[in-house]
Amino acid sequence: MSESQQPRVLVTGGTGFVGSAVVRRLLDAGYPVRALVRENSPNLRNLEGLDVERVHGDITRRESLEAAAAGCGVIFHLAADYRLWVPKPETMYAANVEASRGLIEAAAHAGVDRVIYCSSVATLGHSPNGKPANENTPARLEDMVGHYKRSKFLGEQAAREAAEATGVPVVYVHPSAPVGPRDIRPTPTGRMVLDGISGKLPAFVDTGLNIVHVDDVATGILLAHERGAPGQRYILGGQNMTLREIFNELAELAGCKPPRLELNPTLLTPLAFLSELGARITRREPRLHLDVLRMARKRMFFSSAKAEKELGYRARPAHDALSAAANWFRENGYCR
Repeated sequence: MSESQQPRVLVTGGTGFVGSAVVRRLLDAGYPVRALVRENSPNLRNLEGLDVERVHGDITRRESLEAAAAGCGVIFHLAADYRLWVPKPETMYAANVEASRGLIEAAAHAGVDRVIYCSSVATLGHSPNGKPANENTPARLEDMVGHYKRSKFLGEQAAREAAEATGVPVVYVHPSAPVGPRDIRPTPTGRMVLDGISGKLPAFVDTGLNIVHVDDVATGILLAHERGAPGQRYILGGQNMTLREIFNELAELAGCKPPRLELNPTLLTPLAFLSELGARITRREPRLHLDVLRMARKRMFFSSAKAEKELGYRARPAHDALSAAANWFRENGYCR
């Protein structure tokens, strides 16, 4: 198919961190892009200067989704409530669960040919032997720590049920911990980068993440559309690193000292409890909370072997991803 014949695509979450990277990748590949944005969206900065059709709507409103999907051949569903602490959990379940079901049903109503559904490695299981998990590592709802992981787990489940009921072909992608430019909010992973380049972090917990450049995730999502099999999951990750390795890398990039004190998550539980208590009064997300400590008890290491084999997916070294993130934050005034 030539670039002039590419189908119009709808992107939800296009103003966000991963979503805006996907929008750019789609435009580069010649796809006409329509972005669903909230009418009173606080920040459209990530879409500035891009040749994108903007339509107002809300992922939690079925009529919005149906109107936005009309005339589109493919939907890239990237919108999600990505916070590790929320004062009103019901809003997160509406955005991550009910909207997932509604989107697939809206896609069927509009005659969309294919949906690329962005889930997360947060919904996957962990290998008991400490090896990187993959798409088939068993996971249960009771294993999901916190409202974010639970809502994403239930959201993918709702999407699968809707896909089976409607017959819409859906491919599921699972990014790991993306970092890079345009993390304007920033995301929880972006805040970790900011902490690491500040030189003021006194300690860290013994855990690990899979670090990936956000632009590699975007390329992987497009590959999932072009080569992925409906019903299949694809982990889009990069390099597995302990938190010590991540902060050492960030400190070297920033020319500062890394934190030296490694703590067991259990030791921070009383502090996290007090931090959450204060947050319920101020309504601001706490810097430390209990769910983060519970998650930290397992290293979140994953393998992208399936995506590499079936999609031709490749990710650059974590150093490049962390460097890109640190440079963007510095250039845009997030830190000195």
